[in-house]
Amino acid sequence: MSTTAPVTLIGLGPMGRAMVRTLLAAGHPVTVWNRTAARADGLVADGATLAISPAEAVAASELVVLSLTDYQAMFDILGDATGALSGRTLVNLSSDTPDRAREAAIWAASHGARFLTGGVMVPAEMVGTAAAQVYYSGQPEVFEAHRPVLARIGEPRHLGEDAGLAQLMYLAHLDVFLTSLAALLHATALLGSAGIGAAQAVPELMSTLAGIPAMLQAGEDVGAQINAGEHPGHLSTVTMMGATADHIAATSDTAGIDPALPRAVRAHYLRAIADGHGKDNWTRIIDGMRDPRATA
Repeated sequence: MSTTAPVTLIGLGPMGRAMVRTLLAAGHPVTVWNRTAARADGLVADGATLAISPAEAVAASELVVLSLTDYQAMFDILGDATGALSGRTLVNLSSDTPDRAREAAIWAASHGARFLTGGVMVPAEMVGTAAAQVYYSGQPEVFEAHRPVLARIGEPRHLGEDAGLAQLMYLAHLDVFLTSLAALLHATALLGSAGIGAAQAVPELMSTLAGIPAMLQAGEDVGAQINAGEHPGHLSTVTMMGATADHIAATSDTAGIDPALPRAVRAHYLRAIADGHGKDNWTRIIDGMRDPRATA
């Protein structure tokens, strides 16, 4: 596909608008559609073409990029435009579950369209920059045909043919992100119970967040050890980390701070200890995550 080929963009939230501007700046003719047409006003002034219907938007370009709330929004919007889908490539950069992405790939194929799932790993303001990265999955030949255009949005990384993989990787990143943010705020609330305000607490706590990569990379390949089922207990053991998790949960109770998050963390360590792995490295708790059951 030409590096300046026409592109259609459906969904003009902050992410969609950022992608349109990036594509326009790179010389692509861009057709847009959004339920609230007024969101396209600034983009039309920049050179985009506003389609009057989803069907017209799809018909305008071989490559159709969707940036919506979820996959149901795609079904709702394109449900009356299926006659225009044949021969098109749909690239859905919306968030949903891996199974929903797989369902969408089958649906697209039933209407003669090719389908790629994507997950954008940066906020809207970073789209099109050197820091932008986007995961994709779906048929490799379809990805390769559109790689030059997709690279305008961010570095494209193809994970495999399974349409659900990009969503799974996206959600895995957000799992780390959302859990870390929740832990940061829980810790801030905990300190606040003793009169340490957020303005002081957050900068103090950031050093721990920033130090985690160095801890994980300190001379050992944690991922390789987990793959090999090796959990040497010469660093932070399950028992030691579990005791700390217990102390955090107990302190939260005493301080009147919601203990749900530390209790959830503690449960993983209790499971590993109950399974006889107290002397193993903290990474052993992954076994319980892979095979969940009721815990103490």
